[in-house]
Amino acid sequence: MSPQELQLQEKQESTSKDESTRLSRYYLPHVDIHESSDALLVTLEMPGVDKQSIDIKLKGRVLTITGNINLNNYEGLEPVYTEYDVGNYTRSFTLSSDTDSEQISATMNDGVLAVTLPKQKETSRKISVN
Repeated sequence: MSPQELQLQEKQESTSKDESTRLSRYYLPHVDIHESSDALLVTLEMPGVDKQSIDIKLKGRVLTITGNINLNNYEGLEPVYTEYDVGNYTRSFTLSSDTDSEQISATMNDGVLAVTLPKQKETSRKISVN
């Protein structure tokens, strides 16, 4: 078996029409979504973002995740070689009605945000006829 070569993925700039009060570029973070019997796990790559700079909002059924980097960390630096531009991240997802929106949780570790979207528990009951 030969080793698989990694391929560079271009960073995509967000084309969201939402207005922002911050003057900076927003990029779409790379995302993986995994499903288990009781939840969806959404993993987003956001290098340079710390957990205090993440904003996760749920409005209706739309989950919006924004991660802001500290641009001061890059002041005065002249890149020798870069594979991507420095900027903030944003991504939105429309959740299904199966999602238990009250139980959504998130963790951040080494620039990778993991958002757990639990599925609603199915309930059954006997309905009496009057």
